[in-house]
Amino acid sequence: MVWLQNIIDWLFKTIFNVDPETLFYKAGTFFLYDVIKIFILLTVLIFISSYIQSFFAPERTRAILSKVKGPFANIIGALLGTVTPFCSCSSIPIFIGFTKAGLPIGVTFSFLISSPLVDLASVILLASIFNWQIALVYVVMGLLIAVIGGTLISVFKMERYVEPFVTATLEETAIETNHVDDFKMTSKERVNYSFSQVKQIIHKVWLYIFIGVAIGALIHGFVPQTFIEAVLGTNNPFSVIIATLLGMPMYADIFGTLPIAEALVLKGVGLGTVLAFMMAVTALSLPSIIMLKKVVKTKLLLTFIGIVSSGIIIMGYVFNAFGFLLI
Repeated sequence: MVWLQNIIDWLFKTIFNVDPETLFYKAGTFFLYDVIKIFILLTVLIFISSYIQSFFAPERTRAILSKVKGPFANIIGALLGTVTPFCSCSSIPIFIGFTKAGLPIGVTFSFLISSPLVDLASVILLASIFNWQIALVYVVMGLLIAVIGGTLISVFKMERYVEPFVTATLEETAIETNHVDDFKMTSKERVNYSFSQVKQIIHKVWLYIFIGVAIGALIHGFVPQTFIEAVLGTNNPFSVIIATLLGMPMYADIFGTLPIAEALVLKGVGLGTVLAFMMAVTALSLPSIIMLKKVVKTKLLLTFIGIVSSGIIIMGYVFNAFGFLLI
């Protein structure tokens, strides 16, 4: 959006009379540009994503997953996670519904991992900040973590560590998957649904976007590059691990973390370190872990955290080693 950047530069230089060499100019233009850009893209992308999602109601998704078995089921579960809720907390109720319906625990975890990590809106936003090569490799890595994570949970036979109320049978919960094919929406209903999702999701995430952009602006304008490089720079062999641990206690969706990621990259932080931070925030946020603890026992929860965090850290180091090929 070069046109938008030019307008904002003109406003700060001509109307606000701010010196382009000042830290305030760098932080202020970054903040205003990213806020407007993210809300424009988010409105369009949530509408498109929601329209696609309207074809994959939880009941229909559950029906699709119930028809596939083995490793292929984990792949389908991960792929279906890309057209469902935008944050881990909103994915957990669907995860519970899938488990109640009798779907294999590994498949439901593949869905749970991929849902907050990968979706159409976040991929296009990621491409708008970096490039399409990085966005597509991010998708592949996110799906790999989801598929491998769900497969390992199946291999370890972790079903017994799900709380009993979640593992109720299909008959006990009166879920009629054989009637799913009767679920239809008209084009007008899909459009109305998509507009309602735009309002609902923006209402839910706008504060996190402002906070994320504000943090990104402060990093971009005021935090010394030497400090950022010392903590998260490529010369620090623990940078990916530090970024992952920093991201886990936070709560935001990927839209709130993108401005922070952009600012860190501009400060010389390795691409893998930045993406590891983003993934940790979206997939392993503290609120989602607390919610998940209510439906699974401690051993399964720790296994989930260990598998996902290990996958994120490995992905981070791979991106740091080979990310230059994508830029």
